[in-house]
Amino acid sequence: MKSREMRLLRMGLLLLGLFTVFTALIQTADVRPIGPDGTKVGFAAVNSWFRRLTGVNMTLYTITDWLGLVPIFVCLLFGMLGLVQLVKRRSLFKVDPDILLLGAYYLLVMTAYLAFEMIPINHRPVLIDGRLEASYPSSTTLLVLSVMPTLSMQARRRLRGVMAQRAIGAVAGVFSMLMVSGRLVSGVHWLTDIVGAVLLSAGLLCIYRAAVIRYDRKKR
Repeated sequence: MKSREMRLLRMGLLLLGLFTVFTALIQTADVRPIGPDGTKVGFAAVNSWFRRLTGVNMTLYTITDWLGLVPIFVCLLFGMLGLVQLVKRRSLFKVDPDILLLGAYYLLVMTAYLAFEMIPINHRPVLIDGRLEASYPSSTTLLVLSVMPTLSMQARRRLRGVMAQRAIGAVAGVFSMLMVSGRLVSGVHWLTDIVGAVLLSAGLLCIYRAAVIRYDRKKR
């Protein structure tokens, strides 16, 4: 188990390193004014090609935007679980440690989410309600890929029925795949926005999974 923990930790750090390098390259490699109002975008040739390939589908954008509330609901669900335990047990230290760990992980994800909203790397390839919006990394993709896998993990930890565990895992997996695909082809993000979100969320998730394994190992 310790070797798996270390593999996940190394993989997470590697992915975060790749995300950092990729983010730097976006600001330096093939940067051209191809966005709305002449906004500059890195990897311009690749992003322009993919933009022409997908076009823009605002209906799909709206659907995926509203469905982006699902991972937020999942965060609130486990937040409520932790709050109920806190009220009943009257001590933060008596709340299930894996729930506290999950809360810290969600806080880290939300910090990354807000940081890139406040410090835009790229702007969207389309105006939203006449305004330029930050688009790197794709915040919806980041939330979905960071949060939905934890729903599957908690289902395996807290539900006894194998069928229920598998059903929740399947729903979370299909939902994540459809959301990322929908966001990708809706045309409201550059291709690099999605790639960046995948790298960041995968890196954070690997580190979280390593932390969970470490907790389980110490508990034994």
